[in-house]
Amino acid sequence: MESTFVTTGRLTTRQRQLVGELLELFLAEGFADLTLDDIAARLGCSKRTLYALADSKEQLAVRTVRYFFKQATEQVETAIARTRSPAARVTRYLEAVAAALRPAGTQFLRDVDRQAATREVYEQNTAAAAVRVRELIDEGIRTGAFRQVSAVFVGEVVTATMRRITSGELGQATELDDAQAYAELAKLVVAAISR
Repeated sequence: MESTFVTTGRLTTRQRQLVGELLELFLAEGFADLTLDDIAARLGCSKRTLYALADSKEQLAVRTVRYFFKQATEQVETAIARTRSPAARVTRYLEAVAAALRPAGTQFLRDVDRQAATREVYEQNTAAAAVRVRELIDEGIRTGAFRQVSAVFVGEVVTATMRRITSGELGQATELDDAQAYAELAKLVVAAISR
């Protein structure tokens, strides 16, 4: 669902600041139960200022969730940029995903899942993470560091596990926190594909 957001490049300094503040608020408390009046009061701005960012509360949530995942992607890619070993790249990638997602509170993740447009953003980013894991595995196969495996299959298994970690299901079943779960996932994947 596309909206009439002001593009990031055209945001004023104050608007960029507001998007950052929105993200902090949403990560901590979620967004489903907040009204535009609540948000404006919490951010110390007018509803008109919020409408300059997006046409509705739903679009404001989508903009903010997109911003969150954009930042998370940049953080993860920066984390693996200087890592050369294929096994270390896969491990570091999954650890960086855990670190990037750590600020997302339970209510934020529930709200993302409950709203179709934000859930779509989440799914797109999870799919992109699966593609990135496949690329990292393919790199390792090409260099001979990993044995011949179906990178697509491994990527799909990783994606399914990432979804369970982020939803909290895996933590409930294993009593591992998200960072521990991602570390265990990295060990499992690397052990399964290494020569």
